[in-house]
Amino acid sequence: MRQILQHLRTGRMELAELPCPAVGRGSLLIQTSRSLISAGTERMLVEFSKGNLLQKARAQPDKVKQVLEKIQSEGLAPTLEAVFKKLDEPLPLGYSNVGEVIEVGPGTRSVAVGDRVVSNGPHAEFVCVPENLSAKIPAEVSDEAAAFTVLGAIALQGIRLVQPTLGERVAVFGAGLIGLLTVQLLRASGCDVLAVDVNPSRLGLAEAFGARVCDATAGDPIVAAGAWTGGAGIDAAIITASAKTDEIVHQAAEMCRKRGRIVLVGVVGLNLRRADFYEKELTFQVSCSYGPGRYDEEYEQKGHDYPIGFVRWTERRNFEAVLAAMAAGRLDVAPLITDRIPLADATEAYQKILNDPAALGVLLEYPPTADRARTVATGRGGGNGKAAASRGAGRAVVAMIGAGNFAKMTMGPALAKTAARRKYVVELGQAAAARHVAQKYGFESATTDADAMWSDPELDAVFIATGHASHAALVCRGLEAGKHVFVEKPLAMNVEEVGRVIEAARAHPGLQVMVGFNRRFSPHVKKAKELLAGRSEPLAMQFTCNAGIVPPEVWVHDPEAGGGRIVGEACHFLDLLSFLAGSPIVSVAAAQMGEGVAVRDDKMSIALSFADGSVGTVNYFGNGHKAYPKESLEIYSEGRVLRLDNFRRLEGWGFRGFRRMKTRLDKGHQAQFAAFVERVAAGGPPLIPLEQLVGATLASFAAVASAAEGRTIRLDEEYGDVCR
Repeated sequence: MRQILQHLRTGRMELAELPCPAVGRGSLLIQTSRSLISAGTERMLVEFSKGNLLQKARAQPDKVKQVLEKIQSEGLAPTLEAVFKKLDEPLPLGYSNVGEVIEVGPGTRSVAVGDRVVSNGPHAEFVCVPENLSAKIPAEVSDEAAAFTVLGAIALQGIRLVQPTLGERVAVFGAGLIGLLTVQLLRASGCDVLAVDVNPSRLGLAEAFGARVCDATAGDPIVAAGAWTGGAGIDAAIITASAKTDEIVHQAAEMCRKRGRIVLVGVVGLNLRRADFYEKELTFQVSCSYGPGRYDEEYEQKGHDYPIGFVRWTERRNFEAVLAAMAAGRLDVAPLITDRIPLADATEAYQKILNDPAALGVLLEYPPTADRARTVATGRGGGNGKAAASRGAGRAVVAMIGAGNFAKMTMGPALAKTAARRKYVVELGQAAAARHVAQKYGFESATTDADAMWSDPELDAVFIATGHASHAALVCRGLEAGKHVFVEKPLAMNVEEVGRVIEAARAHPGLQVMVGFNRRFSPHVKKAKELLAGRSEPLAMQFTCNAGIVPPEVWVHDPEAGGGRIVGEACHFLDLLSFLAGSPIVSVAAAQMGEGVAVRDDKMSIALSFADGSVGTVNYFGNGHKAYPKESLEIYSEGRVLRLDNFRRLEGWGFRGFRRMKTRLDKGHQAQFAAFVERVAAGGPPLIPLEQLVGATLASFAAVASAAEGRTIRLDEEYGDVCR
């Protein structure tokens, strides 16, 4: 299928060939007939991408601050590398899609194959969206008109926040698509409207829709509002404009009566003047997209609707309200359509948006048939559309499942430096990300068809970089398919999953199972292990992770999706201390922060006892500053001390012939992936024995339980059955 992508780093726009997305639970696969370009949002993204690095930095000062903090913590080279990788990722454009449902996933209730629907899907021949981000189109509404639904819902949500009543006077700043939709919906609600803009032709449309108008280049909106209201002031203002100036909010405040309301739908400067709001007791609110439910994973992705008796208007119900207004003739979008352009000429459509002041509603038209292939070659091959074998063909043949941040930033680049033949990137939903990662890191194909990958007899190994909740099932599936398996931590989310992994591994003893405990492979850790060799006494160790703040609503805290940060990340450090001691963990006693913080269990001290008598503490603190180094380790042994500072500097006291070792940030990722690829190709025992992978995983479970229940947990007593 074809999809429009914008490259943020270079400014290049591409009509890319991508795999058709797979349909998941509660989602729909839609074949697109029309989509509408959002002249405001999409123009802003395209213009941003065409700027140089300095211009991009000026446009996002908050991101610059994050980069500077990362430089302090991790060094210049790794930070710049991460920034360029992020900018290199293409961005799918569009969020106003219309088409026909051609497939539905399990659990879909209100939509069936053959239904015409609107959705917030991108500009692509096929889109896959959750059910709650779609709405069925009434028979009276054409595909062309329905393409305006999502923008109409944005306008409607701004109106709902203003809470207009019959006869009120409302100013609308900005007569673009959303502004003109806002004008019509306000008029349908019984309000009088003053439209303010600088474009005479758009003001002409607003006037045709029943609004009074003010050309801000020829007149003063404040004076116009005073004349309109007889000096009383407007009841409310809705700002749909896109501008850098703070003057628009100031004008809106000056125009309002006492206790008037201002709602921001667009993007304008927000250096607010206190006097504007204080003297009149004005209210100011920013509207969030299509309405309640937006950015709520429970609503959007998991399909949990809000009860209508408590949340009357969700984003989906706003879609339906806009469609109903179109069907009833209260909302007319036909005058807003200025251009109809075939998808094949997409770049021409965006040139119109950028350069033609008369362009307003630019519709993309899609062909009635499209390629639904779920696997596409990356174009590395010579002819006939076939992909070439990547470097190292004839050795280990591998696939990567997942194209998220870890896959893009760490796993993909590391695998590209190995001798593996890289055959697939598998990503069920994010086709653009799959193609980007595959192309960038030398994989032969991008696919949304996991079954084809599992059944490929050429494939030796899979690298799993998906969400935590899928790890154990994918490990078992890989082993059952006869593949070696590397899974990014955690191995599993609970004891039952650990048991299933152990059972699958024992049923396939010739296959490698590996968890991404990369810190074992760091040159600093290898040196520490070497320096501690031959010791005659146990070790005392302390590891501190300045993990940083992750807001409570982020998926990693979700017990079902992420398992919490101790299971999801602190398992790294439990494994590291066990590796350095050369001994398994036998008991865990943990304490977490008390009441008074939003998240308690990512602020934890974990005391460990090892079979050889060593002791260790892992301090995992999710409330520190990002500029402070993330990880530090101290090891005390026989009158000697080793200190590791953020995997950049290892210092020793009391070690003959060793004082310090310094490198760029190196947590062992590259060495880990290279070692696994080599082991798959050459054969041999596991890089990390299964019992050690399981031990660190169970210790993370024990830490969570110990902190919650206030008891010391012996792993053999608590989890002995699962390991037998």
